[in-house]
Parts: sequence; structure tokens; C-alpha cells
Amino acid sequence: MRFFLVFFLLYGGIQAYIAHAVVHAFGLTNPARLLAWLAALAMTLGPLLLWQLERHGDARVLTVTVAWIVFGWMGFAFLFFWIGLSLDLYGLAARYIGLPLLSARPALLILSATTLLIWLHGFYSAWHPRVEHISIESGKLPAGFPGLRIVQISDMHLGMLIGRHRLDSLLEQIRALRPDVLVSTGDLVDGQAHHLDGLSSTLAAFQPRLGKYAITGNHERYAGLDHALDFHRRAGFRLLRGEAVEVGGAITLAGVDDPAVLGGPSDETRILAGIPAERFVVLLKHQPVIASDARFDLQVSGHTHKGQIFPFSLLVRLVYPMIAGLYSLPDGRQLYVSRGTGTWGPPIRVLAPAEITLIELKGAPR
Repeated sequence: MRFFLVFFLLYGGIQAYIAHAVVHAFGLTNPARLLAWLAALAMTLGPLLLWQLERHGDARVLTVTVAWIVFGWMGFAFLFFWIGLSLDLYGLAARYIGLPLLSARPALLILSATTLLIWLHGFYSAWHPRVEHISIESGKLPAGFPGLRIVQISDMHLGMLIGRHRLDSLLEQIRALRPDVLVSTGDLVDGQAHHLDGLSSTLAAFQPRLGKYAITGNHERYAGLDHALDFHRRAGFRLLRGEAVEVGGAITLAGVDDPAVLGGPSDETRILAGIPAERFVVLLKHQPVIASDARFDLQVSGHTHKGQIFPFSLLVRLVYPMIAGLYSLPDGRQLYVSRGTGTWGPPIRVLAPAEITLIELKGAPR
């Protein structure tokens, strides 16, 4: 409850900032000024309306339309606020230093155009994932090991905004990478059952040579755990909920539930303790948090989205210092953190492009 209160206070403040900028730049008086403030109130309450529509699920087209308006505007509003705030700080400095200043109306038009251009680029970045290719060599892998190609997707957030067309496009990219194994490191779903129609069968049709594995993320809990688990199974994923399996003859793949699902910290230390030391262990764990005594060689995570929209990456980095990419730990273990394949909320990514990750495991030269 406290989170929602803080969110709506902050989000309402952003809407008020935009409304004030428009009223001031155009010198609006009633009734136009009243309409501007009512629009700000409507957009502040938009997520609540969307939540109610999604819960009932009786008008799918209406719900998806409202979702695009609410989340599309949310991304625009965040960008407008941060860029506008930066220009306001410039304006304060310019008055003292004597730098040139634009009048309110041209400044607003330039700010709006800049925000729109960044939004469009962010939309492209979100809907055209980059393939990140990671190659890892290990002396634990036996001589003659042919290599293993693991493709990771993470934070897909299938639901109202990410549907069949987007999923088909992503699977086409994944097939082209010829994975031996496909793994999903949490937050595969983010919608109620009536917004996932047909998506499970689309995923189920793709079967890599050595199978598909998944773990839960925090949004599996938020979307409804039973519904989320059932979707994974129908999509052909084997869920690793505190268990380990052998893949490719020389590699152990282990997975743990997210703390939001468990109601407390995950216990990968106990799960991994019984695996022979000579095995190469890949741990799937949604959040990029390292257990100091967990015996793995490579942990594969997601969750951070790398902030998704700059400058949120600066805030996320305070909580998760290892925010994106490959990290080598002092004890020889490694962590890879995906920026995420989908989006949560606004359908844009700014300085945090979507990704599909190809991890190639190879034996070290002897």
C-alpha cells in the first residue's frame, strides 16, 4: 500500500509538472487551463483504470488500447520530466551567468520534440533486441567437449503489450542462434490469463535439442503464481524450483525461485552442495545477488532491466551494483546479468536496449 501511495504521489507530481509547463507556455486561461489540469489528473489515475480493466478482462481490445495509451504516455512523461528538469537547472544557471534563454513557448516545443524523438528511439530499442554473445571457457569441461549453446531470455513480461506478433519475431531471432538449450530467467509473464491467449502454444512449438528451462521471477508472483506456473508448463518449459539437472553430458543446470515466490531468501547453497566439484554448474537466479558460499561456476540472472529508461539506471545501480553484463568474481565464479528481453510498464528502453543472450560454453585449451 505504501509503495502505491508513493508511486501515485511521484507520478502525480510529474503530471502536474507537465500541466504547469503547458499552461505557462501558452498562457492558458479557463476553461483550457482547467482541461489541462483535468488531463493531468486523468493520466495520473490511468494505471488504476487499467488495473480494473485487466482484472475483469471482459473487453480485451479496450484493455490493450488503454494499456498502450497509459504506458506509452508514462514513458513520455518520465522523459519529459527529466529532460525538462535539466533544462530548468540550465535556466537557473543561465540567469546568473548571462547565457541565452528561450522564451517559454519555444522551449516547450523543443522539449516536446526532443522527448518524442527519444521516445521513438526508445521504442525501437525495446522492440529490436540485440544479440549479446558471451563465450566462456572452463577447464572443468572434458577434452573433446563439443560446446553448448545456451540462449537466455529474461523479463519478457508477456501480457497486454507483448503479444503474439512480438513473440513470433523474438522466436525467429532465437531459432537463428541454433540453441542447444533455452532458458528463461524469470518474469516471463506479467498478465492475467485472458491476455496470454495462444502465447503458450507459440512457445511450445519451439523445442531446442536439449530442452527449455525456466525459473520464477517476482512478476510470476504478482501475476498469480498458479496461473504463471501453468503457463510455463503449457509453453514447454521445465521449471527449476530448487533443483538441478544434467544437460549436455558435462554441465549441471540449477535453478531457484525468486524471493517474492518463496516469501524469503532463496537457498541455492543447500541445493548446490551435493553436486560433485568437478561439474560445471550454471545457476539460474532471477535477481543478480550472489550467495557467497554457493558453489557455481556461472550464475545467469536478469531483473534489473539496466534501469530500462535512463536515468533510472543510476537508481537501480544503487540496489544492484552488478546491473548488466558479465562480471568475474574474485573467487573465479562469474555472473551474467541480462538487460531483459521485454519491457515492464512503458514500452520503451533508453540507453538499455533489449537483449537476447547467447552463452557458449567451451572447454579450455589444454
